[in-house]
Amino acid sequence: MFGQGNEGDMMIEEILMGGILALEDYIAAHVLTCLVPAFLLAGAMVTFINREIILNYLGERTSKLKSFSIAASSSFFLAACSCTVIPVASGLYYGGAGIGVAFIVLWVAPATNILAITYTGSILGVEMAFFRIVAALLMALVVGYTMAYFFGTEKQEVDSQSWNIEGKIISKHELILLVLIVLSLLLPNYLVQKGPYLYKVLVWLSLTLAFFIYALKTMEIERIKDWLRETWWFVRIIFPLLLIGVFVVGIIGKLLPEEWIRDWLGGNGIFACFFATIIGAVTYFATMTEAPFVDTLMKLGMGNGPALALLLTGPGLSLPNWVAIARIFGVKKAVVYVITIVILGTFVGWFFGNFIFR
Repeated sequence: MFGQGNEGDMMIEEILMGGILALEDYIAAHVLTCLVPAFLLAGAMVTFINREIILNYLGERTSKLKSFSIAASSSFFLAACSCTVIPVASGLYYGGAGIGVAFIVLWVAPATNILAITYTGSILGVEMAFFRIVAALLMALVVGYTMAYFFGTEKQEVDSQSWNIEGKIISKHELILLVLIVLSLLLPNYLVQKGPYLYKVLVWLSLTLAFFIYALKTMEIERIKDWLRETWWFVRIIFPLLLIGVFVVGIIGKLLPEEWIRDWLGGNGIFACFFATIIGAVTYFATMTEAPFVDTLMKLGMGNGPALALLLTGPGLSLPNWVAIARIFGVKKAVVYVITIVILGTFVGWFFGNFIFR
């Protein structure tokens, strides 16, 4: 009995150590040169981009192709998980935007926002990040047209004057600052592919100093404080969930037998992609936690197709997301949306896994 107890304690210790080691690797290799500039970029976008003007182009009177394209592309810059994006989408809908636009925002913001895409590229490679963008945007158009087809006639007209807002979308200095932040986010991970991690830190540090000096010389101090305040909000909300998610991923990596992953998620078959989609559709992932989770499963034998399907549906859907959508938009809309995403996620994973990935 004592021997069995010792073995059990050793197993628990080994499982917990898997989570701790995953955290150590995550903090050492990704926080400074990836997460810090990503949070600064998210805060800058919230502070400097005039959202009201963007929303002016998403109303019912705008053509579907135009409004859907704008909604999909602008949602790329909205860092949100499957639950926090719901107030944004519902606000758009009840403020006058079409049902298709609202559900495109619901899908694209968590499934392919710039934070998640950048992190995906740093962990899983540029190819996976690129195909994630392409697949998510194609799925967004199908989602928009599907929701508009079934429920578009329910949408009541709103006073178009409430959307007639004039002004600049972003100033020249703020745009330059955004570009510099994006460079500090991308260049360390894509310029420095080999060599000591210190090289990445030096590239990141030089670019970070450059955009902070530029901000101090061209912007009012209150504007900078607003930017840093919004950045801190993202850090406070997202970062603890990231740490928890990475720790859980490390534990799962120790618990899941490689044979199970190869049997159920290996290859690029339609069933493997469907199973990955269902896992993603039910499980809650905070923004960016899906990338290390998928990386762990791929190391255990998961195929590229199921990996892409899980990257898309993992952050885009979850059980809390289903419930909230049903409460805000109605049960019928929630059912149609979830079924559409599951079908699309399965097909996209199968298609990209068999015909697109090298």
